[in-house]
Amino acid sequence: MMSGILFQLFYGLLGSWTAYLISILYLEYRTRKERDKVDFRNHVIQWFEVLDGLLGKHWRNVGLAFNCTFLLFGSVIQLIACASNIYYVNDKFDKRTWTYIFGACCATTVFIPSFHNYRIWSFLGLVMTTYTAWYLTIASLLHGQVEGVKHSGPTKMVLYFTGATNILYTFGGHAVTVEIMHAMWRPQKFKAIYLLATLYVLTLTLPSAASVYWAFGDALLTHSNALALLPRTPFRDAAVVLMLVHQFITFGFACTPLYFVWEKLIGLHDCRSLCKRAAARLPVVVPVWFLAIIFPFFGPINSAVGSLLVSFTVYIIPALAHMVTFRSAHARENAVEVPPKFVGRWIGTYTINAFVVGWVLVVGFGFGGWASITNFVRQIDTFGLFTKCYQCPPPLLPPSPSALPFPSNSPTSSMPFSSNAHNSTAQALTNISPAPSPSPSHFAHRHHHRHGP
Repeated sequence: MMSGILFQLFYGLLGSWTAYLISILYLEYRTRKERDKVDFRNHVIQWFEVLDGLLGKHWRNVGLAFNCTFLLFGSVIQLIACASNIYYVNDKFDKRTWTYIFGACCATTVFIPSFHNYRIWSFLGLVMTTYTAWYLTIASLLHGQVEGVKHSGPTKMVLYFTGATNILYTFGGHAVTVEIMHAMWRPQKFKAIYLLATLYVLTLTLPSAASVYWAFGDALLTHSNALALLPRTPFRDAAVVLMLVHQFITFGFACTPLYFVWEKLIGLHDCRSLCKRAAARLPVVVPVWFLAIIFPFFGPINSAVGSLLVSFTVYIIPALAHMVTFRSAHARENAVEVPPKFVGRWIGTYTINAFVVGWVLVVGFGFGGWASITNFVRQIDTFGLFTKCYQCPPPLLPPSPSALPFPSNSPTSSMPFSSNAHNSTAQALTNISPAPSPSPSHFAHRHHHRHGP
């Protein structure tokens, strides 16, 4: 548990630092362009354009590839989370059917023009995640520890780094930083607001993670969604419903930058007709829908995306881009914003950036990538692609005809099936354990803003 707490604090700090770097690069790019009389009133600035303007087309292409792929799978994760959560309220449909349903619902985000229209939704999402986090905390404490609870945590290195990479993903959700800053009236305030938001998130994740792990222990190794372990109550149903709405909002956050990229590619970004833009955006939703059906592995897909995509998109590339942008004395002298004194100005900033690149490359991408891919392949081998209901409880099957009792004159012969045979079957089925699908709850459970708990 201590390891999980330290990872949350460490990656929270690392995420805030790289969000600061992205904000500085955005302000630098926008200031330079506005000096050249460029008008952005009908244009949304994106991360790949910042890289293009500051560092050239090769940086643009790399940034565009990583950013779009990450946002694509980020949208997939939210869709998977919707199906995973609603199943614990209504299990009449399997998770794949719920994915079809929520894919259609999330497709309505094509009608939301830009991040300006997400202001009130962002506030509501904050309320929803706050309720869910404190519900997990209080419900776990009231539930108490399950019988025979064990807290051995990850017993293998692959499990340890899978969980650590999940936390890396959790605090690496600022791939839409540039688009959000562009929607702000005062983008200069973003970096301070993001740091405060990270501190607030820690007040939600640490208590809920510790409480759930204390109550259920190693059961979290085979339950990617902590809500599955708590008994169904009106409070749990409320948490599920609120998280569904929150995941719908997060889907829009992740997919809207993809809509912008697609609009710019086909030449409709400056179109004022909302209906035309919405119709043009629909092809973006189709691959998200399809991938969510192919890989419904809630939990393992988070760590895989974290190690392979988040590590570069929001950690390594921003740190390297900042170092290269301000490598010359002329660039540093004319910088829009100078690094603060408490980090050591330019020397301290370069030192921190080098550490971020080295750490994330070795631990996040290297060890994390190995662990995440190993676990992800294990899920495919165990459940297969297009699985209908990932980690669902197995149905209770009736015994085979050979197990039926012969008629007798005993008073119990009126029963159509032997109760002992039925119990044996149920017990055998309940003893089937799914393949491990660890979440950061090995250390300290966290349900992040980009997917449901």
